[in-house]
Amino acid sequence: MNWKDFISFRKMVTPVIIQVVFWIGVAIVLISGLVGFISGLISGIGDGSVGAVLMALFGVPIVTVLGLLLVRLYTELLIVIFRIHDSLVAIEQLLRQRGA
Repeated sequence: MNWKDFISFRKMVTPVIIQVVFWIGVAIVLISGLVGFISGLISGIGDGSVGAVLMALFGVPIVTVLGLLLVRLYTELLIVIFRIHDSLVAIEQLLRQRGA
């Protein structure tokens, strides 16, 4: 990528940013899952509540996995949109070359 393409918005930088957003999302989901797991165990053991312990053991891991899946799907969708844009730009350039 050269500066002319960057300044004229011919080349997108957003896919790189989307990858950073993906890893930030993964970190947030994992930290939230860990905090939920620990707090569920602590409150369940402290109160003697079996429901809180079961939720910490089974519910939080399921929600964490689903959260990771949603972060992945969302970022993949955004990347697909930008790849479609790149493909359309390449098609446009081919059409211009054939017409010239």
